[in-house]
Amino acid sequence: MSAIKTTIAIVDDHPIVLEGLTRLLNKTATFEVIGGFTSGKAFTDFLKSNPVNIVLLDIILPDGSGIDICKEIKDMAPETVVLIFSNHKERSAIMKMLSNGANGYILKDASIEEIINCINAALNGQIAFSRAINEIISKPGLSENKEIIKLTVREREILNLIAEGLNTLAIAELLFLSKFTVENHRKNLLHKLKAKNVAELINIAALRQLI
Repeated sequence: MSAIKTTIAIVDDHPIVLEGLTRLLNKTATFEVIGGFTSGKAFTDFLKSNPVNIVLLDIILPDGSGIDICKEIKDMAPETVVLIFSNHKERSAIMKMLSNGANGYILKDASIEEIINCINAALNGQIAFSRAINEIISKPGLSENKEIIKLTVREREILNLIAEGLNTLAIAELLFLSKFTVENHRKNLLHKLKAKNVAELINIAALRQLI
């Protein structure tokens, strides 16, 4: 008779992350990945009828912020352990996820051994951090200085309009600017917030409390 395994779900919009983590975790004797999801809604829909022991959750997802999804998961299934699995190492992001019920925070550059150790620690009731996150938590002054993003008044104005769903042409007409000028501001915003697309831009801006 085989032992009951700890069930794990992974929520990340990068297929290579889903495939790689699933393969590595399924090699262990105690874990079973029962689903990989590229959006928060896909996972919460699954969770309604399928109990999950552990979820590895990215912060930036195409349909919303992992911050909100973490809270939703905890409201739906308080017993589900939520471990954040992200590239974002800002202290404010870490603290915000913890305040929304996350059981730990792992950077994506962590080794598989670190990931497994964090999962086991969280299952034992501990708040689990990968080594790099522990260092950030222990040096709040240094990490907070790295978080400052300076936006001009115009950039903030355009960022808020983008968040409201307006496209470049609509923003240009509303602010009496050329389409070229608005496009330049959009490019600057993507660069400053290190976002690859508008969805990620809005998620990061919300995470940094810029909108």
